[in-house]
Amino acid sequence: MKNLTAILLIVLCTFTNLAISKPQFIPTKAFASKPDVSKILLSPDGKHIAMLLKAEQGDVKATVLQSVNLQNFESSFLTYAENKKYVMTDIAWLDNENIIVDVKYPASRRGTPVDEYRVVKINIFEKKLKSVIPKSTLSRLDYVPNVLSNVLSIVPEDPNYIIMQISGHMHTGEPSVVQIPLTDKARTRFLERAETNIFHWKLDQQRNVRIGIYRDKTHYKILERKNKDEEFRTLWKFEAFSAETVWPLGFDLDPNILYVQALHKGKDAIYKVDLTDKDLKLNLVYAKEDYDVSGYLTRSNKTGEVIGAGGYIWDKARVRFEKAIDKALPDNDNYLVSFSQDENKYITLSTSDTEAGVYLVGDRKAKTMDIVAYRYSDLKPELMAAKEKISYKARDGLTIEGYLTLPQASSGKNLPTLIFPHGGPISYDNDGFDYWTQFFANRGYAVLQMNFRGSAGYGFQFMQQGLRAWGQAMQDDVEDGTKWIIEQGVANPDKVCIVGASYGGYAALMGTVKTPDLYKCAVSFAGVSDIEALVKAHRNFVNYEIVKKQIGDDYSKLWEHSPLKHAEKIKVPVLLIHGTKDRVVRVDQSEDMFDELDDLDKDVEYIELDGGDHYLSNADHRLTTFKAMEKFLAKQLL
Repeated sequence: MKNLTAILLIVLCTFTNLAISKPQFIPTKAFASKPDVSKILLSPDGKHIAMLLKAEQGDVKATVLQSVNLQNFESSFLTYAENKKYVMTDIAWLDNENIIVDVKYPASRRGTPVDEYRVVKINIFEKKLKSVIPKSTLSRLDYVPNVLSNVLSIVPEDPNYIIMQISGHMHTGEPSVVQIPLTDKARTRFLERAETNIFHWKLDQQRNVRIGIYRDKTHYKILERKNKDEEFRTLWKFEAFSAETVWPLGFDLDPNILYVQALHKGKDAIYKVDLTDKDLKLNLVYAKEDYDVSGYLTRSNKTGEVIGAGGYIWDKARVRFEKAIDKALPDNDNYLVSFSQDENKYITLSTSDTEAGVYLVGDRKAKTMDIVAYRYSDLKPELMAAKEKISYKARDGLTIEGYLTLPQASSGKNLPTLIFPHGGPISYDNDGFDYWTQFFANRGYAVLQMNFRGSAGYGFQFMQQGLRAWGQAMQDDVEDGTKWIIEQGVANPDKVCIVGASYGGYAALMGTVKTPDLYKCAVSFAGVSDIEALVKAHRNFVNYEIVKKQIGDDYSKLWEHSPLKHAEKIKVPVLLIHGTKDRVVRVDQSEDMFDELDDLDKDVEYIELDGGDHYLSNADHRLTTFKAMEKFLAKQLL
C-alpha cells in the first residue's frame, strides 16, 4: 500500500465554461466512486497540507491519509483504511507535525448494534499511529463508551494536551471533561466530572468549562458558571422542538459574550448575549426574512475573535478578502475551509451545482492561488446538468420549494422522471453539487427534489409540520410535487419513478402505497419500512424520548403509516438496497419489506451489501448500488 500516493496537479487557477451540443455518457464508476479528495487542511505554519484521498490498487480500494510539503511538493503516505470495517471520518492538525484522525467502525453492545468512534494521532515524519487516549485513562473509567472521539479543544500553546469529552463514569452515559496527555510524561486530568443529565459541555476560549447542556427526557436546560468556584445557574430552559429553544453556539474572545441560536420572527437567527447582563438580553446579530440562519461561527485564526456567524461576516478585512476570491472564481460558491495560523496561507473550496469541487491553495502575500486537487476529477463541469430552483403549491396552499435538474440537451418536456425526496427528514436539498442527481440526469432522467414540510431551513412552523407526520402531509407534499411536474409537461406521466435513501427511501415506498398508480417503480436505499420498529430500536439509547417526540409514540398510528403493513397495495416493481452494518436504519427494515413483498408475489428485488453502512462509505458498495439502480430504472423507464 506504500505505492498508494497521489500526484497533485498544481496549475494556475483558470476556469472555462465549455458549451456542448449533446450530452456525453459518463461511466457509472465516475459517479459511484468515492471523492478523489474528501478533505484538505493546512498545518498551522502553512508548510504542509493533510489530505484524505481515494486510492485504488488492484482489488484494494481505500481512503488514504497523505501529507504534502508545500515547499517542495513532496507527498508522504501516512495511513489508510479500506472502508470495509474501519472508516476515517475526519482529520485535524494538532500542531505542525501531528494529525488526529477520527475513525468509525460497527459493533454490537448487549445485542444492540452501535457505531464505535475512536481518535488516533500520527506524526507526519515518523508515520506511526497511536491512540490518543492512553490505556491508563481508560482504566479509570467504569466502562469503555462507544464514543471516544469527542475533542472539545486542541491546545496550541501546550501541544502536550487536548481536551476531550468522555463518558464512562456514569452508566446513564453522561460525559466528563478530560485533559488528555499526548506525551508519556504528562498525566490525565479531569476538568469536570460527569453530572446527572448533562450530556454536553462547552468551553470558553480560555478553555474553562462554562456551559452544561442538561436534558431530562425532552426537557432542556442551558447551565452556565463563570468558574469552578461558582454553582451552575440556569440561563434558559425549554422543551425539545419548542419555540423557546435557545441553543449555545460558542464564546467570543471575551468570555462574557456568548453567541446563541434562537428564533426571530419564526426563523432561526444568531444572537449574542452578555452573560453579565442580569436580564440576559438577546441581541440580534444576523437573521434572514424567509429562511433559517445556520448556527455556526467564523473565527479569526490569529486572535480567536468571532468575526462572523451563519455565513454573515462583519469583519471588514475578511469581507474584502472573500470578495477578491469571488472575483477570481466567479459563478461558483467559494468556501474558505482552512487557514494557516497567521492567515497568510489558505485553502478554498470552489463549487457549484455543476462543479463537483476544486480545492485551491492561496498565498495572500504572494497573491497566488493554485489548484491543488479536484473532488471528482472525472466529473467535468461542462458535462454536468444545471439545477433550477422551483416552487409549487401543496394541496393546502403551502409553498414547497425544490430543485429541478434536466438532462443536458433535452427538450425539457415529456421526459422519464425521478422523484427524489431527501433523507432526514429534518434536512434539506440545496443548489449545491449532488452526485446522485447528476448520475440520474446523465442517464437521461429529469430529477425533482423537494423540501417538503418538516424540512430544515424554512422556519419553526414549517419544521413543526413534520413532527409525528410521517406518511401524512409530508407525503402529500411529495405527491403534489409529482403531479406538478407532470402538469408542467416536464414528466411523462407513464414514466415516473420515485427514488430515495433513508427517510427518502421510506417516502419512496410510502408513495407506492398511497398512490399506487402514480409511479412506475420505486427504489429504496436504506429506507424505513416499519416506523414502529424504527422508534422502538432506540429504546436502549439516551435519545429515545427525543425520537418519540419527533417521530411519534402512538405505535398503532406508526404501524398504520408503515409501508410494511400495506405491502399488498404496491403494484409496481420495487428495488431495495441495504447494508448489513447500517447503524442508522437497521437492515431488517429492508429484509422484512422484501420478505413481505416476495410472499405476496410482488415484483421486488433486494440487494444486501455485506458490511455496508448507511453512508455508502465503501467504494464497492457504492458502485454496486449505482449499477443496480441504473439497470432497474432503465428497465422500467427507458
